[in-house]
Amino acid sequence: MDAGLKRELEEKVLAGERLTREDGIALYDSDDLAWLGGLAHEVRTRKNGDVVHFNVNRHLNMTNVCTASCAYCSFQRKPGEKDAYTMRIEEAVRLAKTMESEKLTELHIVNGLHPNLPWRYYPRSLSALKEALPDVSLKAFTATEIHHFETISGLSASEILDELIEAGLESLTGGGAEIFDWEVRQHIVDHRTHWEDWSRIHRLAHSKGLKTPCTMLYGHIEEPRHRVDHVLRLRELQDETNGFQVFIPLRYQHDFVDMQDGKVRNRLQARTTMATGAEALKTFAVSRLLFDNVPHVKVFWVMHGVQTAQLALQHGADDMDGSVVEYKITHDADNYGTPNKLTRDDLLELIRDAGFRPVERNTRYEIIREYPGPDPDRRESPQPMRV
Repeated sequence: MDAGLKRELEEKVLAGERLTREDGIALYDSDDLAWLGGLAHEVRTRKNGDVVHFNVNRHLNMTNVCTASCAYCSFQRKPGEKDAYTMRIEEAVRLAKTMESEKLTELHIVNGLHPNLPWRYYPRSLSALKEALPDVSLKAFTATEIHHFETISGLSASEILDELIEAGLESLTGGGAEIFDWEVRQHIVDHRTHWEDWSRIHRLAHSKGLKTPCTMLYGHIEEPRHRVDHVLRLRELQDETNGFQVFIPLRYQHDFVDMQDGKVRNRLQARTTMATGAEALKTFAVSRLLFDNVPHVKVFWVMHGVQTAQLALQHGADDMDGSVVEYKITHDADNYGTPNKLTRDDLLELIRDAGFRPVERNTRYEIIREYPGPDPDRRESPQPMRV
């Protein structure tokens, strides 16, 4: 990068000025990861100090039967396939109850787009889960699922959200976003929920008082300019609604498990490689720098691996996703033995080991408990990167 442009971008960040599309593309063109990380760390420290947020949650996927066959997805199954499943509501409740002793605060619920389940299955599921776990927040359904519910119910998204909120819904999930630019999206997504409907549904949710996350699936066939476009669309919507609490970059995964049945459902992996750790850190840093109006950036350690997740905390992220038991959408995050569960104590240790102070939160980012940070009397105790 030209030294003058580098100095200009640094001055804009330090002055708190909003970065442009051209700025974002220029930042991705930089190969100075330490410089990018330092700028992003400056911004995350301004917004969140030395804190890393986390929550104790469980992911619950009540069905993997899906009408779509998205090119990146290994989770979906068609009706009649050997390992296709759909839980009865009682079964979903029983599974969720097994985590009660771990004092979870959130259930994260995402499903396939089932062609035959009736609409009423979904609000009834939330009502039953809320009755069984009244102190647990229900973070459920992507905008793609809400759009699917419109089709199968004949109701509007507004009516659907009202019923789900009455049943106990506290937040939508951020999924279904992937990459919004049609140049890429037409090759990776096999459903009809695109930017127009995704944004419409989140705008509605925000108007009803829900706070939601937003996501981006990166590291497949998209280019940095598509990532910048994706973030700027979300930033513009956030200017309008102020309803996004957190941005979550999700690293695209190759299929390490499901192809063992002889079927390669992830059709992108023949065309691309997964993002490297350095590319992941650059994506976190540039996202934090562009996304000036969203308070938090989360690293989903299941998709990044534990070590990269820790480094992401030095490159703009201030939230590390929770315990995440039985995450079925992707599996082994980097094929290097990434666990599928971290306990509360594991998360505390990882956050302190990265040099930060852990703060447990709920779905609404209200503080549940603050914990001590790294021991300052230990010489080897890590400290946050200085800026």
